[in-house]
Amino acid sequence: VDVAPFDNNDLRMAVKLSVDREQLVKKILLDHGALGNDHPISTANAYHNAEMAQRSYDPDKARFNLKKAGMEGVTLDLSTSDAAFAGAVDAALLRNDSAAKAGLNINVVREPKDGYWSNVWNVQSFSTSYWGGRPTQDQMYSTAYLSTADWNDTRFLNTSFDKVLLEARAELDQNKRKEMYRDMALMVRDTGGLILPMFNDFVDGVANNVGGWSADPNAELMNNKAPIKCWIKDA
Repeated sequence: VDVAPFDNNDLRMAVKLSVDREQLVKKILLDHGALGNDHPISTANAYHNAEMAQRSYDPDKARFNLKKAGMEGVTLDLSTSDAAFAGAVDAALLRNDSAAKAGLNINVVREPKDGYWSNVWNVQSFSTSYWGGRPTQDQMYSTAYLSTADWNDTRFLNTSFDKVLLEARAELDQNKRKEMYRDMALMVRDTGGLILPMFNDFVDGVANNVGGWSADPNAELMNNKAPIKCWIKDA
């Protein structure tokens, strides 16, 4: 958000509104996922705000925001690679199709897989990426949205957000804490640079003779702990 033209929030909102989220969940995740709402907290987290209005595909509003930003007909380069996540290139092409209906042109730049996470992610101003889950909102926000975070890949620098984040860590009133996390989600959703159209499900196959298995929403294979927590039952 600190690099033109993305330093204009009207443009950022136009990009967010030009995403056909339902199409991405259906065609990229094959319905194994859920709609995203431009903040990084899924229903797996304790303070997820399910009552928050779901942002939907609205090419007319996107076009209005483009005009408000003075950027009608703008072309944006979107760097992507299958290294970002499985289906990332196809997702970017679908993004181009849906954005075109709003008068927004997205030029899909296919980057090499090799070196993507060092040369493109957190370097290019507009790129695709994938984040694994975090056990708590505080960890997710502290890792990627706190102004001083090393992995603040959207350059979200908001002193009000930082203040609420630090206060929420020490808040013992659970209802008040939930509202604080809702306020943070709204700040990221409505003023940040994150475009989060979908959350993927983890699909694992487990044989009947495997013991110790339990679901973990943070990553596949019990958040990659299955090899050390599971065992083969006696025949």
